[in-house]
Amino acid sequence: MANQSITKKQYVALYTEANFAIGDAYFSMQQYNAAYKHFFRGYIVGKNNLNRKALAEYMYRMGMITYKMGNYKFATDYFKKSYSYHSATTNEFVTFYNIQELLDNIALSYKHNNEPDSAVVYFNKALNFLDQYGSQFKDRLKMIDMAKGVICGNKAEVLVLQGKYTEAIELLKKSIETNLQKGYDNNDAQLTEVKLAQLYFDHHKDKALIDLLNTMRPQLDKVKNAEAQTDWNRLMSKYYLRKKNLPKAIRYLQTYNTLKDSNIKKLNLLRESDINKQLDSYEKQQQIEKLSSNNKVQLISLYVIIVFAVMALVIILLIYRNWIRSKKDVQTVNLLNKQINEQNSILENALNELKISSQEKDRILRTVAHDLRNPIGGIASLTNLMADDEYTDDQKELINLVKETSYNSLELIEEILEATNISLIELNLEQIDINSLVSNSVELLRFKASEKGQKIFFEPLSKPQDLYICREKIWRVISNLISNAIKFSPTGASIFVKVVTQNDEVIIAVKDNGIGIPDKLKDQVFNMFTTAQRPGTAGEKSFGLGLSICWQIMEKSGGKIWFDSDSKTGTTFFISFPLHDPDVPAKSPQQVSIPQS
Repeated sequence: MANQSITKKQYVALYTEANFAIGDAYFSMQQYNAAYKHFFRGYIVGKNNLNRKALAEYMYRMGMITYKMGNYKFATDYFKKSYSYHSATTNEFVTFYNIQELLDNIALSYKHNNEPDSAVVYFNKALNFLDQYGSQFKDRLKMIDMAKGVICGNKAEVLVLQGKYTEAIELLKKSIETNLQKGYDNNDAQLTEVKLAQLYFDHHKDKALIDLLNTMRPQLDKVKNAEAQTDWNRLMSKYYLRKKNLPKAIRYLQTYNTLKDSNIKKLNLLRESDINKQLDSYEKQQQIEKLSSNNKVQLISLYVIIVFAVMALVIILLIYRNWIRSKKDVQTVNLLNKQINEQNSILENALNELKISSQEKDRILRTVAHDLRNPIGGIASLTNLMADDEYTDDQKELINLVKETSYNSLELIEEILEATNISLIELNLEQIDINSLVSNSVELLRFKASEKGQKIFFEPLSKPQDLYICREKIWRVISNLISNAIKFSPTGASIFVKVVTQNDEVIIAVKDNGIGIPDKLKDQVFNMFTTAQRPGTAGEKSFGLGLSICWQIMEKSGGKIWFDSDSKTGTTFFISFPLHDPDVPAKSPQQVSIPQS
């Protein structure tokens, strides 16, 4: 969907949202290298266009990935960048909660990176932040208390590393008391109890240790916690070993080993994706792209020149080939005109050859257009991405020129493919409400008309009317006629669209107040690659294929298309469909009323 976007803003929004969602999916499946790749892609495309909140979410997720994989230096940097995108004061609880979580994650990253002093600083920042701004969320005090309990438990681990055991024990008890309450984070409380039990064991406080472990037993039976369960059996084994009770020590040790093996298998699954190499690869790739940005402009210019040179050569060869064939055909026709009574079979063969030649021409045209679409599309996408990077004004001018030329070429190619393929396509006919179809087309094009200060007035049928038509193709015809009215009408003009029933037909009229169609060009309007093509009133490009495609669609659909035009009142295009029998003759164009304001 992003690649089909009309504007760059729409492309960036869809592309970043898609990568964000895919990254979350891979993260949930613990495929961290794939998750990081998509988060990184989305961030690179959206870094100059996304709001600060979206960028904060990207940084947070990349921080979580690097933290999970044990790359704490990267994790610290990402969490800090995410924190910097947030405002310190906020009245949104989700943002408030994310900020305290980021501060806690920064502290944990510092702890795992053997920087305890920095870790304590950020743990204190997180607690102060909760105290300072938490009072405004009266209905969320329970969640705020849980967050404080988690942070206290994490901070206590750092205090143990610093040798501040008494202070660490108090914080651990405070954390346990908070999160052991009903409806609080009991899992975190159990893990904190394990930390406190380990501290009791290390300081030979056996009475406090066994009391705490016995208190934990019913908790673990009630709330399943694999990690806490594993450490509980380990500490029980160590306690009974210290007490010389070998049977009990062995029993708990065996349970501990079984649980530990299961946890190790899970951990190995998490570490199967080595993201460190991926991180280095992506970072180096960005450096290379920055260093080679100047060369890319020259390289793209060279590719564009080569592509257009090849296109010119192919066109010349096609023209020469068709000229040779046409010359032979003319000679053949002249000869057959002299001997028509004697050589009917030769004439028939010549006519078949002409038909084959025409089909061959269409086939070649389709092949050339199809083969050119991919390289030109690649150029368009590449220049679209490069347009936001930092270049000199001259370089940006060249890039924009290449981008505009590429998009114009792609538009021409798409119209050529549609024009040459329409006769081969089977129409998907269905019952369609014509009011709804025309209204949909009008509404989709109102924004385009508003860019030129124009207004579109729509007058539908008084009641719904179904037609057995192809929705996609007829919508293309109506949209093309309205787009032409916008293109060839002056700024501020009005455009009228009307649907009427008359003589067993439904007639749709699109009237503009534009520049009209000169008499000398009227006979060429529906020809493919007509010389009647002219730029719009605002310099819009025209390839001369749109009305040819409309004519082919209407002919294939059993309908009709015609127009009425002069330089004073503008142009009105009509299309008609039979209500019942497609062979019922339609009323002449002059008798169809033109929509008025």
